[in-house]
Amino acid sequence: MKSTLAVALGLMLLLEGIFPFLFPRQWRDTVNRIARLTDGQIRFVGLAVFVCGLLTLSLVHINS
Repeated sequence: MKSTLAVALGLMLLLEGIFPFLFPRQWRDTVNRIARLTDGQIRFVGLAVFVCGLLTLSLVHINS
């Protein structure tokens, strides 16, 4: 279980680091646009990403 969690964390960090490494200017512009969103908009995006993650995990679990 601990190794699976470590792999998941490592993959998340790899994915989070790709865009600032390859496209720093566009990444900064995107972060600035996100900073201008209202709290409600940010919560909605967070909820949508959360639900997508749950669905992905559910699909992986069902198919394994």
